[in-house]
Amino acid sequence: MPLDVVDLQTFYASPLGMAAGRFLSKIVRTRWDNCTGMAILGIGYATPYLSMFRDEAERTLAFMPAEQGVVNWPTTGANASALVEATALPLHDSCIDRILIVHALEVSEQPRELLAEAWRILTPGGRMILVAPRRAGLWSRVDTTPFGHGQPYSRGQLRDLMRETLFSPIHWAEALYCAPFARRALLRFAPALERFGARFSLPGAGVLIVEATKQLYRPVGLRRARLRTLPLPELAPLPAPVSTCGQT
Repeated sequence: MPLDVVDLQTFYASPLGMAAGRFLSKIVRTRWDNCTGMAILGIGYATPYLSMFRDEAERTLAFMPAEQGVVNWPTTGANASALVEATALPLHDSCIDRILIVHALEVSEQPRELLAEAWRILTPGGRMILVAPRRAGLWSRVDTTPFGHGQPYSRGQLRDLMRETLFSPIHWAEALYCAPFARRALLRFAPALERFGARFSLPGAGVLIVEATKQLYRPVGLRRARLRTLPLPELAPLPAPVSTCGQT
């Protein structure tokens, strides 16, 4: 079931949502520490993470799927958000330097097509960060947050999906080690638990984060293997020559 933009707004305005936004923003910012002059696109509901790039990026856009709904963003200045079909984005090929996908893949009915479209608009050498609920995490099992909706993923599933859509993963991370409950005592210890969990790679993280680059060539290994399994075609016998002796 697609997420509703009103529910997403409500979550990120809550204490639990603000804490989750801070934890994920820190990881995204660490990976993309300088985006001066770049074009950045958020797909899904990425506005809580896009604001930190507005002062340095040449262009920052927020595309929200039609099933989810759209809100104006930013709250001041010219609007930079749009309601789109996530598998048919209204952009030219190779025009975006950075793509951030949040609250999109897990609720998409066509995840491969979504990533293929991201690959199309990404510049050569561009990067994509994808955030998805972790299959074994507690956040994917509690539907009181947006991360508890849709299809959660394991690292292996995301790796296969990257390979199928011609992305090359360059960095993996996990986040949201705290419990997905808005209790004051839990939120008080959440920053310390987040640091401890990330440092020692503890089990129980709520989301997977993968950074990938656009692969500019198509792997040939699978194609060669496929060719080896194909039988050679049988040649039809040549027709016998027709004798013309004795004909007038």
